[in-house]
Amino acid sequence: MPLSRRALVAGAATLPLTACADAAPPSPPPAAPAPPAEEASQSFDAFLDGVRAEARRGGVSAATLSRALAGLRPNQRVIELDRRQAEFTQTWPQYRDARLSPTRIENGRRALVEQRGTLDAVEARFRVDRRVVVAIWGMETSYGGFTGSYNVVEALATLAWEGRRAAFFRAELLAALRILDAGNVSVERMRGSNAGAMGHPQFMPTSFERLAVDMDGDGRRDIWDSRADALGSIANYLARSGWREGEWWGHEVVPPAGLDLVATDHRTLRPGREWAALGVRRRDGRAMPPGEGAIVSPGASRGDTQSFWVGQSFMAIRRYNPSNFYAVAVGLLADAVG
Repeated sequence: MPLSRRALVAGAATLPLTACADAAPPSPPPAAPAPPAEEASQSFDAFLDGVRAEARRGGVSAATLSRALAGLRPNQRVIELDRRQAEFTQTWPQYRDARLSPTRIENGRRALVEQRGTLDAVEARFRVDRRVVVAIWGMETSYGGFTGSYNVVEALATLAWEGRRAAFFRAELLAALRILDAGNVSVERMRGSNAGAMGHPQFMPTSFERLAVDMDGDGRRDIWDSRADALGSIANYLARSGWREGEWWGHEVVPPAGLDLVATDHRTLRPGREWAALGVRRRDGRAMPPGEGAIVSPGASRGDTQSFWVGQSFMAIRRYNPSNFYAVAVGLLADAVG
């Protein structure tokens, strides 16, 4: 969760995850006391009136707004989850091992076989390696096993009204209404995470508008029920984020004892020969890649020295969710399934 997870998959704007998602985020501000029920209801109704007017000015039909907003009330569970964002406490080995389970790897291998024809077409069109597309699918929704059960319009309206990130979620809500109006999905089927990330790829609505594709040619961009559209959309996201055809995401390396792994991160780019001159070696014994790349050590801040040389294609994965934990785990899952 694109920025999506996890509303964290929203687009290069994927829940525009910011800075480094591996670090513990700041604690959310204390929740304001809840207003009386009648006052809250009036406030939410007034908020919806404003959304209706803005959506109508943007071309959304009255019929769509009637279907999507009729009877809508704030979802208290969505507010609770938004205010209870826990600090990130897993170590890198814990995070890695939980996401590279034998079941997820085996299901990924099965998906490569079952979706071979679709992946052939996706790879030919977007020039993105199928193993990484499948790995993101596996990380986001366990290959479509769980895509979220929240009414996306309700969740986004709740968060836009509640106010902690009102502008962001209002823009996503308006995008969701445009998606409905275009006929890509029904109100009932537009389900996703508690933060509004949708379908197999967990796209936020603005990411859907920019990056979802109609891979099966039925005239709709359906990331909920069309695996072809979902896989094509993931590949398009990566292609538009700078995936470099023919360059693998990265390789595990053995850093020299003196290298500061905390200071060395995805922003520290050098040609492979310079890393080699500093004493960095690939674990498999092969030569360092010739192009420019960085050394990423996801657990360095807690003393874990597992390190990887990563290139431009890794940066494309990182735009899906800007966390080195996430991007390395996707790369390792792609290695394992392929």
